[in-house]
Amino acid sequence: MSSASAAGKPLIIEASLNGAASKVLNPNVPYSDDEIVADAVACMEAGAALIHNHTDEPIIGGSGELETERYARPWRRLLKIRPDAILTPTMPVGQDGVSVETRYKHVEEMAAEGLLAQGLVDPGTFNLSLLDEDGLFAPSNYLYRNDMSDSRYYVEACRRLNIGLSISIFEPSFLKFVLAYHRAGKLPPGSMVKLYFASDELPFGLPPTAASLDAYLGMLGDWDVPWLVSSFGADCVGCGLAEAAIKRGGHVQVGLEPYSGNRAPTNVELVEEVVELAAHYERPIATPADAATILNLPSFPVAFTRVNAS
Repeated sequence: MSSASAAGKPLIIEASLNGAASKVLNPNVPYSDDEIVADAVACMEAGAALIHNHTDEPIIGGSGELETERYARPWRRLLKIRPDAILTPTMPVGQDGVSVETRYKHVEEMAAEGLLAQGLVDPGTFNLSLLDEDGLFAPSNYLYRNDMSDSRYYVEACRRLNIGLSISIFEPSFLKFVLAYHRAGKLPPGSMVKLYFASDELPFGLPPTAASLDAYLGMLGDWDVPWLVSSFGADCVGCGLAEAAIKRGGHVQVGLEPYSGNRAPTNVELVEEVVELAAHYERPIATPADAATILNLPSFPVAFTRVNAS
């Protein structure tokens, strides 16, 4: 899609609030309940239609289980302020001795409470390490691990729970898994492909360039699925990836989880930068209701809102 044909198409912005980002490096990273609620509301007011956050529990090397209440406490408060919020958690990756049902239990419990319009699938595995003093990836046995059985469980759980599906694409092989579901006509409604690029300092992902984006779009072919870009270890706007996506009719994730750079911005500032860029290309900013329509979410607004947000 050319920038001319993309003009007028609503742009979905997702704010990814924290992840593994450190308050030591940037004190603006939100982790407490109050911080999560305040940042989410401010990002939505600035133009974000989707909100993603983690708790302070590890997703690699921890117990393999996330505490539902740590997510639910701030999200209940948030939904009473913004009943239209579309919220997505993370999940622990695969590890020996912990079942996929245990690792996905917090998603199931929050969906049952009516807090979620969207679940998630990370359909693949990659090596995890950081650069050492020689500029090489340090020896490590850590895996960001989701095998094929796990990946199918995530997809089918979201279908059963009647919630949308946030699809994390860290590598081309992840997208092949999803394309197989698409070809088979078995992907649940409410799916969004999230193309995650990464800087050279991280051991996964294609680099955050227009050429890399075009490679993924070539894989997607004529499949008209909503997709967004995010750049881990980089500045999504500063590196040009956000602009490339906006020009091609895609959507954008920004936030302090993926961001890296020589600034200490807030999540709101990163959202505002995308809004400014979108205006240049005549892309109106999607509201949460717009996003729910674009994504064909089966449960929006969420049941918690309908019951408790009076």
